[in-house]
Amino acid sequence: MKLLLHACCGPCACYPSQLLADEGTDFTLLYYNPNIHPYKEFKRRLSALRELAEKQDYKLIIDKTYPLEDCVKGMLEEPTVRCAFCYRMRMRYVAKFAADHGFTAFSSTLLYSPYQKHELIKQVAEAAAAEFGVDFYYRDWRPYYQAGVDLSLELGLYRQPYCGCVFSERDRYMEWKKNGKDIKESSTCVIKPGTEDKILKAAGDDSSSGKTAYVRITKKIIQLQKQDSILYK
Repeated sequence: MKLLLHACCGPCACYPSQLLADEGTDFTLLYYNPNIHPYKEFKRRLSALRELAEKQDYKLIIDKTYPLEDCVKGMLEEPTVRCAFCYRMRMRYVAKFAADHGFTAFSSTLLYSPYQKHELIKQVAEAAAAEFGVDFYYRDWRPYYQAGVDLSLELGLYRQPYCGCVFSERDRYMEWKKNGKDIKESSTCVIKPGTEDKILKAAGDDSSSGKTAYVRITKKIIQLQKQDSILYK
């Protein structure tokens, strides 16, 4: 199995990635989280994931696409719970990326957190897998939550205090929310050396036009070109 593992942040990626590495699974981490607000928080979580990848020698692909307006609009217009938009947007992107770049399966570190809507993530990921013709690798990492916390503390990674979107940040910090005056829904919520040319050509690299679809950060970490809008929402 060649696995593309979507990573929402460094701490949540700690235990799943270590377990996969111990089991000898060929996996690559992918950071695509335009739902994280504000932008400073988005950068802090990306920095923590890069730190994890560098310390543990993991492959990591980074997409810094950040269409703020599209994300907020999507969450506001979601007919069920706003988390469904966040999950669907990311799982469709990861599934499409996996299918287009030779991965046989995809998964997400969102399945590690007991604070996420686990069954909804599973449902959305399965739908994305069927849509793009790639396997969804389901695994319930929640029983190892404390082990992951301990590992993230040992590695000195930044640990975020709220789920990610601007609404969960509000719900975490606003006094009138904490005092129980509002009872509306609250969120509980890289590539092997030598294979870059083939993968990045499929990702949209157009060297003939002088444009490049990525920036190499280290030998194992590649940053993709940012897009102007949400992909595969």
